[in-house]
Amino acid sequence: MQPLRLAFAGTPDFAAVSLQALLETDHQVVAVLTQPDRGAGRGKKITPGPVKQLALDHGIPVLQPSHLKGDDTLAELRALELDALIVVAYGLIIPQAVLDLPRLACVNVHGSLLPRWRGAAPIQRAIMAGDGESGTTIMKMDAGLDTGPMLLHETLPIGEHETGGQLHDRLASQGARLLSRVLEDLPGHLAGAETQPEQGVTYAHKLSKHEARLDFRLPGRALVCRVRAFNPWPVTWTELAGQTVRVWEAREHRADDQPGEQEPGRILTVSDAGITVACGDGEILLTHIQLPGKRPMSVADVRRGHPDLFQPGAALV
Repeated sequence: MQPLRLAFAGTPDFAAVSLQALLETDHQVVAVLTQPDRGAGRGKKITPGPVKQLALDHGIPVLQPSHLKGDDTLAELRALELDALIVVAYGLIIPQAVLDLPRLACVNVHGSLLPRWRGAAPIQRAIMAGDGESGTTIMKMDAGLDTGPMLLHETLPIGEHETGGQLHDRLASQGARLLSRVLEDLPGHLAGAETQPEQGVTYAHKLSKHEARLDFRLPGRALVCRVRAFNPWPVTWTELAGQTVRVWEAREHRADDQPGEQEPGRILTVSDAGITVACGDGEILLTHIQLPGKRPMSVADVRRGHPDLFQPGAALV
């Protein structure tokens, strides 16, 4: 197949992995679309996103419209005479007028096994739900929310203790590899595209910081899945005596020596192994936490610096 003339639309690290894979092929990436620069870090310093920085490093023209509905943006994209537009975690809606521009298709890399977990946060929602597997779907985009026909998909098991960040990295690599395979014969994959099944549709709504507060009335497994899913962002948290405690790692915990039911959120035991906390159906063990102004640490390390901070009987809320 002849090399394709492509534009790439994406913004974060997840997308940069696919862009890097494209740059290692014979295809020509003639432009990159990415969201406008935003402030990052404590000082909110304006910093190029990962996709933009990669494009700049390779001398690729960068377009950063706030939306894709303007006539000027449409004219710029039309002038590129694209064979395909590749979209990976772009973060902006692609209107029908843009979907219709490329000669072949707009192609999306999505980090789930569609139709499960359509939407903005498929990686984290899969872990939160306790799914045993995830995967990547390459699809031809249509006007719906991740509803287009599937060109290629591949399953990826989710590890028992895998975090959102770890699964993110593995899916990013898988997506880049599958995208390269699809582009080896894009017309052939388009001809064999499969319509998504109507059953099994779920939606992965965007993550919000308010979800990160731990509700110890939930079952232990649900709490642990949330801790895993929200690592490294937005990171789950709780409060002890008005002080925010971020929880980076936790495990389900079963013990035979605690009499009767305990109030959810009550600290039961404290040791170097972790902080045992009562929850909706038993206990969980907090193993890695972060105090205000400190880095994430094991509970053993925290206890060395703050031996009296966590005591049995205290309440996490």
